[in-house]
Amino acid sequence: MSIVIYIAVMAGVTYLIRMIPLTLVRRQIKSRFINSFLYYIPYTVLSAMTFPAIFNSTGDIITSSVGTVTALILAYVGMPLIVVALAAAGSAYLAGFIITLF
Repeated sequence: MSIVIYIAVMAGVTYLIRMIPLTLVRRQIKSRFINSFLYYIPYTVLSAMTFPAIFNSTGDIITSSVGTVTALILAYVGMPLIVVALAAAGSAYLAGFIITLF
């Protein structure tokens, strides 16, 4: 029975978080600060959720750092997402292989 209560509370909180801004803000937001703040929120939240997972994904900070640096460099030069993902995974795997040799 308690699981039903948990789900109901979660649904209510999720609904309120989405409903309150829609009911309180009826006209277009003209503040440049608020618009830029709202524009960057999704990127900030995604980064805050992704980076800890990246560094805990391989179980070794060195291999995950090698993969992250590889991904950042390839993304910076404009490579496609699949190339970035495969190269990052491959470089992390290769770094782990090299570490086990020594």
